[in-house]
Amino acid sequence: MRTVRLAVVAVAALVSGAIAFGYAELNAGPAPGVKWGPAPSFLPKGARIAVLAGDPSQPGEFTIRLQFPAGYRIKPHFHPTDEHVTVLSGRFLVGMGDTLSRRQTMTLGPNGFITAPAQAHHFAIASMRTIVQVNGEGPFAITYVNPADDPRGASTSN
Repeated sequence: MRTVRLAVVAVAALVSGAIAFGYAELNAGPAPGVKWGPAPSFLPKGARIAVLAGDPSQPGEFTIRLQFPAGYRIKPHFHPTDEHVTVLSGRFLVGMGDTLSRRQTMTLGPNGFITAPAQAHHFAIASMRTIVQVNGEGPFAITYVNPADDPRGASTSN
């Protein structure tokens, strides 16, 4: 009986240790094997992207991570499908509407989550270096409320 109890205690210790290790790894920063590169031209310069699953340019589910420097702003825009955003690190300010206004934002810290419904006009500010994970249905598309805010147009007008 004592051997069984010791075995149960040993298994419980191993499981709780594995869970704690996994949690520490999750919150330790960049995951090993995640390949970062410059974000697509639909985002202002300075952002970085890592595609974790799927292909955001094709139909089907996808998961990406976006990394923003402090002060980064994504002006009001919308998507044709729901966008599910989880903050992994940093501070992400998200607001709804047609005008970027810091006063009209909700602050999301690590583990914060928001869904921007399809066609809902929204904007975001990274008040410090921030990494978010975005899940959704592809193809991923972004339309800026004010076409002059679209970085794709700004880069071609130079």
